[in-house]
Amino acid sequence: MPDDRSTICLTFDFDAISLWLARGMASPGPVSRGEFGAHAMPRILKLLRERGITATFFVPGHTVDTYPAECAAIAEAGHEIALHGYVHEPVSKLDRAGELAAAVRARESIVKVTGYEPVGNRTPSWDFTPSTVDVLLELGCEYDSSLMATDYTPYYARRGDVADPDGPYRFGEPTTLVELPVSWTLDDYPQFEYLRMDTAVLPGLREPAGVFRNFLDDVDYMLRDVPGGVCVLTFHPQVIGRGHRMLGLERFLDACLQRPLDFRTCADVARAFRAA
Repeated sequence: MPDDRSTICLTFDFDAISLWLARGMASPGPVSRGEFGAHAMPRILKLLRERGITATFFVPGHTVDTYPAECAAIAEAGHEIALHGYVHEPVSKLDRAGELAAAVRARESIVKVTGYEPVGNRTPSWDFTPSTVDVLLELGCEYDSSLMATDYTPYYARRGDVADPDGPYRFGEPTTLVELPVSWTLDDYPQFEYLRMDTAVLPGLREPAGVFRNFLDDVDYMLRDVPGGVCVLTFHPQVIGRGHRMLGLERFLDACLQRPLDFRTCADVARAFRAA
């Protein structure tokens, strides 16, 4: 980064109904949970507008096609829109052609509905394949935000890694694709969302005060020990949009605004990193 002032990338994965369809859960119950994400969008945009914060929204193509007005409002408010699959499909279940086709379809939906030309990507559920980097470079993407090799330091994503169980891991070559690292510890979904499946239960339902205290401690550590660092935070409208969690998010953002840091879009951070 060009200076020692730290940055928060506030990001929202607007999955809506696509998340549940990707899990094969198309009955009215889970679909309604996705619908709530669209219901919560106006309150999220209002919160950002009142605080003068510009965020990045990772939006599946299916969400754009299903909720064009809500997605157009994101672009009209000046926020960045980036790729997030078409129907939140795990890319590891696709071959290279399928992965590229889903991304192309998603981009076409975003451009058609919002007029926004996406330059970034986040894979659904942070899934990744040996082809993902090359697919994104073929699409002209400038950055990805799906991997976790660092915490506050952007880096260049690699291609050609080799995982050999009979020898050391062999690292491939860096590419021009900037990686903005994420973490499950800075994601609202595992903290808050309750999900019962046949094989497991995601308990969620944590008290917002404790979750945001952890988030703020990550920010404060960055400010103390990693000058010029970047902290990427991940939220989902269908999760964070509930009233008590919105209050927690408001308090968290207000605390961050009192600290010596900036809120910037992922695209702006990636370009600054490359320029530096």
